[in-house]
Amino acid sequence: MCSGGCAKCLGITLIPLAVLCTLANILLFFPGGEVTSSNEHITDEVWYFGGILGSGVLMIFPSLVFLGLKNNDCCGCCGNESCGKRFAMFTSIIFAAVGLLGAGYCFIVSAVALNRGPKCNSDNNWTYPFENGNYLGNTTMWTFCTSPENIVPWNLTLFSLLLIMSGIQIVLCAIQVVNGLIGTICGDCSCCGCCGGNGAI
Repeated sequence: MCSGGCAKCLGITLIPLAVLCTLANILLFFPGGEVTSSNEHITDEVWYFGGILGSGVLMIFPSLVFLGLKNNDCCGCCGNESCGKRFAMFTSIIFAAVGLLGAGYCFIVSAVALNRGPKCNSDNNWTYPFENGNYLGNTTMWTFCTSPENIVPWNLTLFSLLLIMSGIQIVLCAIQVVNGLIGTICGDCSCCGCCGGNGAI
């Protein structure tokens, strides 16, 4: 597979992940699946928009760039130095770095949120009743949150999904950094032999 084709596969994978991260972040604005009476009752980390900005908006740009790399058909580029394939692959590295930053931001925010636990009503006081993730392995502690109903599994599930999906995005963007370096140094077709061995661009 040419490096442009590999980039296209990565872009196709990143787009649904970006959409799912955005949706997960939006759902977190509804603690326990309910409309909250006050914004102060929403967990602070939700307002950092890790899934919306980090793994969502910032991930759209590298995804579109990766998809566009395949538009220059690798066989059609052979011997055509003006096609700019090497420069396009180099540019993709920059956008992959942007994706890494966005996904990394979402990953960190999600990890902090999981460790801290959700904000909930505990003894008629809206606070964070858990410390250092002590509730993760002890479901009996979840009763400390009297409302919203099911807030702990709600936040735990959604932030875990954000953590996993942003982790996958980090891996995919890292792959494109390596793929982009190969495409920049060797040319898009040099490793696939689709031009009868004349892969130099």
